[in-house]
Amino acid sequence: MDLIPSFAVDHTNLQPGIYVSRTDEANGATLTTYDIRMTAPNQEPAIQVAAMHTIEHVVATYLRNHEEWKERIIYWGPMGCMTGSYLIVKGGYPCEVIRDLMLEAFAYLRDYNDEVPGTTPSTCGNYLMHDLPMAKYEASRYIQRLSTAFCCEYPKAERPTDLHGKTFFDA
Repeated sequence: MDLIPSFAVDHTNLQPGIYVSRTDEANGATLTTYDIRMTAPNQEPAIQVAAMHTIEHVVATYLRNHEEWKERIIYWGPMGCMTGSYLIVKGGYPCEVIRDLMLEAFAYLRDYNDEVPGTTPSTCGNYLMHDLPMAKYEASRYIQRLSTAFCCEYPKAERPTDLHGKTFFDA
């Protein structure tokens, strides 16, 4: 099997920021997946699951109601490693444009003081697993990071090869 591109990123040197993970074409439209990296993988603790769940609910609600962006938002959801989220949008935009959108979305979360949207047994598969105070903390932390040291170029992982030129992907 082919190695998927995200496994070719050097996660030991990956810093918080916004990265283009991939672009795809669907029915003549460009879909761009952005890596919204909130913590440095393998260097810092992952985001707590309950906080990430709340980030998912509040930021998804914000993005899907954003007057300028709501028709372009395809998906917002957490990474399995809990170090960030993926944002899929119609079109392709420079990371700086997505940065401005994320600064707005995370400021909205940081200042959010209402009931977390979609947290009833009928609207959420794990409605008790939320942590708004910790989500707000993570939002503040990410805003600070995006404002001071913006990273948008993936570090590439070096893959070892054997004497015959075969590449090892799990080394």
